[in-house]
This record gives sequence, C-alpha cells and structure tokens, in this order.
Amino acid sequence: MFAVIKTGGKQYKVAKDDVILVEKLPAEAGATVTLDQVLMVGEKIGAPLVDGASVTATVVEQTRGEKLIVFKKKRRQNYRRKTGHRQDLTVLRITDIAGA
Repeated sequence: MFAVIKTGGKQYKVAKDDVILVEKLPAEAGATVTLDQVLMVGEKIGAPLVDGASVTATVVEQTRGEKLIVFKKKRRQNYRRKTGHRQDLTVLRITDIAGA
C-alpha cells in the first residue's frame, strides 16, 4: 500500500520502509513523527485530505542539502553578486500507513 503525503509545500508518494528527504521538521534523530496531511491512500482519494488517515515516520537524521551557487550578473555594468544556499533537510523512514 502507498500514500501521497504533503509536507513542506511538496507532495511525496511513500510506502512502508521508504526513506525520503523532506524540508526540516522540528524533531530529533530517533523521534517519531506523524504526518496527517494525507492526500491519497491506496485507491482512496481525499477531497483534499483523506479523513482519519495518517503516516507515521521515524527521523533518521537532520542534514543539509547540496550547496547551490546563486550568481547574478548584469553585462557591461560591472555588477556581479555571488551567494550560496544549503537547504536544511530531515531524513525520514516511513514506518506505518494508517486509515484506509
């Protein structure tokens, strides 16, 4: 069985024992997190959410994504700006999908 969940403004298709990277959640490594914004469970589609459905996950670790370079330039104006960005991420292992 699979589910489609929404967290951090993005949607993820998950199944039991999947490991996913999501935007940072306020939890320590080893903690259990319940994601209740479930858009779909198996063949049951919510409008917009499935009533009574939830996905339980365990936090594997808090990490950071790859470095992205943001470079701005305006030609012939001697304008150059270089900055970087690294997104904070949470690694989750899906342990249970409830409420079909």
